Amino acid sequence: QLSKADADWNRWQIYFGDERCLPPDHGDRNSIMAGQSWLEHVAIPKDNIHPIPAEQGPEQGADSYTSIVRQACPFDLVLLGMGEDGHTASLFPGHMHDPNEMVHAIRDAPKPPQDRISLGLTALNDAREVMILITGKSKRKTVQRWRRGEQLPVTQVQGLSGAKVYIDSLAYGE
Repeated sequence: QLSKADADWNRWQIYFGDERCLPPDHGDRNSIMAGQSWLEHVAIPKDNIHPIPAEQGPEQGADSYTSIVRQACPFDLVLLGMGEDGHTASLFPGHMHDPNEMVHAIRDAPKPPQDRISLGLTALNDAREVMILITGKSKRKTVQRWRRGEQLPVTQVQGLSGAKVYIDSLAYGE
């Protein structure tokens, strides 16, 4: 839908919440998928798109992206989804991360590839608006866990003024 939006694309700056450590042109990278479905279809200047340099590897890429993210914060909007296990970005349940880190190097993601880079809660919560989209029946059990008050990575992202959560009827299940 964003690819059809009438927006002043010159004013947009795009940052990524996470990335898989794959070659820059690999089809499974979030930056490539965002380009194919959205960014290549709008007149956004290339300099306004800030992909995570995941091809550098988790540690070096996270270090490189930290300075970029630090300069960008606070974000105007953070748009996230939720995985079937309650993860968001590449913050997975049961994983420990320094809560003060802006960007995390991930070496043990439970989904391939194991090497990733993710914005940390410090960066994700430094946002004027947070919007979380949850769709599909496969998320229903995790939505129920969230509604019972279970702590999941996605529940820890609230931004500066709370998160707006949009759940479709298949994920909500009632």
